[in-house]
Amino acid sequence: MPKADWAIFEEDYWAINSVLSDLLKSSNSQSSLLIDRTGQLITNAGTPPEFDVVAFASLCAADFEANSQLAKLIGEKDFSTLYHQGVEESMYLSRIARDVILVVLFDKSTTLGLVRLRVKRSVDELSAIFDQLFEKLEYRNEEYDDPLADSDFTEGVEAEIDSLFAD
Repeated sequence: MPKADWAIFEEDYWAINSVLSDLLKSSNSQSSLLIDRTGQLITNAGTPPEFDVVAFASLCAADFEANSQLAKLIGEKDFSTLYHQGVEESMYLSRIARDVILVVLFDKSTTLGLVRLRVKRSVDELSAIFDQLFEKLEYRNEEYDDPLADSDFTEGVEAEIDSLFAD
């Protein structure tokens, strides 16, 4: 099962937020969120979204997991990025390290190309930060490729989604 406990040292927190702030400025995006594979919000930057961020993070993790399963069905190991385009608002998701997902929310005042370019640079920077953080914490997730972990995760996400939409 993926780890859901996070401990971030102060210097790592500031380094992460610096990368996120630079990403938002350079891509002209509204906000960014870092979530883990379990749907836990790690941090966010920019304009606070006007929706339930906890539910959003959970749904983004479920979206990434569902697309991971789709990738396997077509013979790919994984999809490292996802893009959802709306009329006014769009979102771009990218995997950082194994268990971290970057979500960037942007509107039509910027372009997908610019967001993709800036996200790529930010992913490289954030990956280095998280690799160092994982080493500090001696964070190892041996069960990442365990098929039982995927089914446990899927069941947990389904239960969370059911609870979100329960009457």
